[in-house]
Amino acid sequence: MKKLIALLLMVVPLSLFSQNIDIRILRAVNSPEDLPSDGFFRTVSNANRYVFTGVPVTMAIAGLATHDDELLRNACFMAAGTAVSQGLTTMIKYTVKRKRPYVTYPDIINKTGIPFETNPSFPSGHTSTAFATATALSLDYPRWYVIAPSFAYAGTVAYSRMHLGVHYPSDVLASMIIGSGCAYVSHIVNKKLSIGRGK
Repeated sequence: MKKLIALLLMVVPLSLFSQNIDIRILRAVNSPEDLPSDGFFRTVSNANRYVFTGVPVTMAIAGLATHDDELLRNACFMAAGTAVSQGLTTMIKYTVKRKRPYVTYPDIINKTGIPFETNPSFPSGHTSTAFATATALSLDYPRWYVIAPSFAYAGTVAYSRMHLGVHYPSDVLASMIIGSGCAYVSHIVNKKLSIGRGK
C-alpha cells in the first residue's frame, strides 16, 4: 500500500505540471471528426460497469453452485478490491478537482453521448475498475488465456476514455496504478488468510 501511495504522489504532480504532454497526446487520440470507431469505444466504455460487477457475481454464483469455496472467496476479494479502487478513485477526484479536458480545451470533443460529466476528471473511475478486475483475474488465474484478454479489455477501456475525450492520459495512468494496486493488495490479503486457514 505504501508503494501505491508513493506512485500516486508522483503521478498527481506530474499530471498537473505536464499538461502540455497530456493535451498533445489527447489531441492525437481524440478526433474532432465522427469516426466509425466512436460507437465501439462508447459501447466498451458503457459496458464497463456491467463487466466489473458481472465478473465477480458470476464467479460467486458458480462457486456457490459447485460448492467451490476458493472460487467464491476469489469472487469476494475481487469485488472488495474493485470497491476499494472505486472509493479511492472517487476520493482523489474530489480532492484534486481537475476539470474534464473538453471543459478546459474546447477543441477536445466529448463523444460519450453524455452532454456533461458531472464529476471531476482525475483519475478515471472506468479505468481503475477495469484494471482492478483484470489484475484480480490474472493473479487468481495466472494463465495466458486469462491474462491476455483481461488486460486487452482493460487497456481498451482506458483508451476509450481518451478517445471519447473525457480523460487525459495522466488520468488513465493513475487509474491503472490505483486499480492494479488495490487488486494486488486484495489478492495478497486473500492468500494470507487462505494460508492461515491451512488451505
